Formats: sequence, structure tokens, C-alpha cells
Amino acid sequence: MSDASGKLKLGALVALVVGSMIGGGIFSLPQNMAASAGVGAVLIGWAITAVGMLTLAFVFQTLANRKPDLDGGVYAYAKAGFGDYMGFSSAWGYWISAWLGNVGYFVLLFSTLGYFFPIFGEGNTPAAIIGASVLLWAVHFLVLRGIKEAAFINLVTTVAKVVPLVLFALICLFAFKLDIFTADIWGLGTPELGSVMNQVRNMMLVTVWVFIGIEGASIFSSRAEKRSDVGKATVIGFVTVLLFLVLVNVLSLGIMTQPELAKLQNPSMAAVLEHVVGHWGAVLISVGLIISLLGALLSWVLLCAEIMFAAAKDHTMPEFLRRENANQVPANALWLTNAMVQIFLVITLFSNSTYLSLIYLATSMILVPYLWSAAYAVLLAVRSETYEQALAERRKDLIIGAIALVYAIWLLYAGGVKYLLLSALLYAPGAILFAKAKREVGQPVFTNVEKLIFAAVVIGALVAAFGLYDGFLTL
Repeated sequence: MSDASGKLKLGALVALVVGSMIGGGIFSLPQNMAASAGVGAVLIGWAITAVGMLTLAFVFQTLANRKPDLDGGVYAYAKAGFGDYMGFSSAWGYWISAWLGNVGYFVLLFSTLGYFFPIFGEGNTPAAIIGASVLLWAVHFLVLRGIKEAAFINLVTTVAKVVPLVLFALICLFAFKLDIFTADIWGLGTPELGSVMNQVRNMMLVTVWVFIGIEGASIFSSRAEKRSDVGKATVIGFVTVLLFLVLVNVLSLGIMTQPELAKLQNPSMAAVLEHVVGHWGAVLISVGLIISLLGALLSWVLLCAEIMFAAAKDHTMPEFLRRENANQVPANALWLTNAMVQIFLVITLFSNSTYLSLIYLATSMILVPYLWSAAYAVLLAVRSETYEQALAERRKDLIIGAIALVYAIWLLYAGGVKYLLLSALLYAPGAILFAKAKREVGQPVFTNVEKLIFAAVVIGALVAAFGLYDGFLTL
């Protein structure tokens, strides 16, 4: 799927988008959604998500076409629109989100293997951590061999993991019962779910988690054979994944009731299919999940290294992260990324709630890069930059960008204060790398506006640190 020069073609870019979005989230979706919302709220939430994420996909498509000189996607857009520190923060937040998600994937992978081999337990036993560590470094050395080779393997795993999802959808379509689906539309029989508005808000972080990766093609824009393919890959990947997600979630609600789904262990898709066809259904989904997670791990390792490398290339990250090996892989960025994954894998030995906490924290970390990308699209349209002879197109893009921006702000609200504060705790230390990069090129670290922004981040970080110490905030 690459040409002789190692450039990525449309199929490889689509596979990167789909591969990074379809990880573990979709396989836990029936239980995750049912734990937060009833059928009616789920449908409303998906409608909001479909519109919001579609506009975000269009934002990435528009920016890829209108600013083809900006490599690195979410990082480059934040920097071009709002300055070096915002660009750095987007790269830093995206990077942390990506490797935190990988830790979560490792835990879920070995929890699934625990279905066949009890020694792995819930994915955080000593045997599971040893197994995850071996796999982590196997993926690491595979990626060191070359981006295009890793992208091809990702394409193969993406095709392989879609097969069980198609089978699940077809089987559940025939087993779907309307009376189960409509039994308690608004979740009135489960008072702890709260109001419909609360239900919609509570499910939003789950919907964002399963869509993270929508920007995958834009991160690799500099390695695309045709720049126009970046936008196409984003939209094709989004529509494909949206279809799978809605089918899995909605069909499950017609197989088992919301309270039944909420009590399932994850991967809950396995239990839903087992309910319909027996034990082989659970085995099929578990195998599909294992393949899916392996592919997603590969996608995210690639994305982690690439975002740090892109930021280092124009001196927003320190010089040492620019080093590529003989295979044109950003080796130092890769080593730093996987060292962090290894450290947090060890931490999972001492924390029972790590997996879900990691997922929510990873999601909240990526909201800032999404917000700045949407804001930059609005800024271009307001300034008429690149729209000199295209007024109708400018108006359309302004509306799409504005909807995406409102959606990104809504997501920050839906995530809540807790995750905003915990995000600040992770954003604050990044300033050390930012200061190092600035000193390397002899520039002042912050502008006056950036000093104010950094001060706000530090205050948030201090509140979060005190909250963790005092116990009013928990991971």
C-alpha cells in the first residue's frame, strides 16, 4: 500500500484511521453505554456525536486541503493558529492521550486472554504485565524496521478485525427484538441513571473514546502519496466506524435489556453474542478483540512517535526527538513513548481501577487538540485566508467549523471538572520540554499571553495534586 519512496497510499491511510479508531472500545460498547444511559438517551447521544464528529472529520479534511504545507495535523493547526505554546500543548496532550490509551489496550488485551488463560486474570496480574511488556517491545522493534512495513501490517489487522464485527451485526440483526428495545426507552426503571440530559452527558466521554483516531491520517500527512488523500481517508474512515459503532450499540439493546447489559463483564460484545448463539460467539468476539487490539496498538505506537517527531522538526519539541534511524523511523520519540508505556504498565499492578481511569483520562487529554483544530478552521474562514475566490465555500466551512468548535467545548463540559484538573496535572510538566526546545533556538520561552495560559495550567495542576493528596480527587 506504499509506493517505492515509502509514501502511504489512500488504502493505507484509511486503514490507519479505521485501525486507530477500532481498538478495544467497540468491544466494550454495549456495557459501557448501558451503564450510563437508557435507549432514548443513547440514540440522542449518537445523534449529537454523529453530527459533532462528522463536522470534526470535515474540519480535518478542509485543513488538509487548504493548508497542505502544515505537517503533523492537530499539532500543526494549533501552532499555526494560536502560537507555539498552544501547538506544543496539542502535541504533548495528543502524545500523552495516545500512550495512555495504549496502556489501557494492553490491560484489556490480557484481560481478554484471561478468558482462555486464567493466569492473566483481569489484565493486571504479574503474568499479564510480563506478557504485555514482551509484546510492547516486540511492537517497538517492528516499528523500528520502518513506517511503511508497519502500516502494511496495520492494514492486514484492520481487515481481519472487521470480519467479527460484520458477523456480530448480521447475527444480532436477525435476533433483534423490538419489545426488548422499547421496554424502557428513557431509563425510568433505573433511577440511578438520572435525567435524560445527565444520561446523554455521561455517555459522551465513551463516544469520544471510540472515535479517537479520526485525525490519524492528518498526523501522517507528510508521508501521504497525495495530500488530497488525507481528507478522503478521514471521512471514509469516520463513516465506516460510525456505522459499526451504532449497529453494535443499538442492536445490543434489542438483544438484552439495559440493566442486563450494564451488569456484563467486558468485552461485553462477547457476552451479547454468547446470549444469542452460545459459547462459540464469545470465542469469536474474543479472538476478534485480540486481533483488533494488536492492530490498534500498532497504529497508536506509530501515531505517538510521529506527533513528537513532527513537533521536533520545527523546534517546538527538543532536538533529540528529531533523530530518525536508517529506516526513517523517529527512533528517540519511539523509545520515549514506549518507556512511558512500560512505566505505567508496572503501575497497573498496584491499581485495580487503572483501565477505565486511563480511558477517561486519555479521552480528556485529547479534547484540547480537537478544540484547537476546530478553532483554527473557524479562524481561517473568519479571516478569509485561502478563501479569496470562494465565498460560498468559506460560508460552508465557517458553519462546519463553528459546529465542531461548539461540540469540542461541549465535550470539555461533559468530561467534567475532575478530568480537566487531572489533565492540567499532565500538561504542566510538559513545559520543561517546551522550554528546552525554545532555548535550543535562542528564543524566549513564553509570550505574555502564553505566560497567563501557563499560569492557569499550573494552578489547575496544583489543585489536582492537592485533590489527589487530600482524597477529593481520585484516579
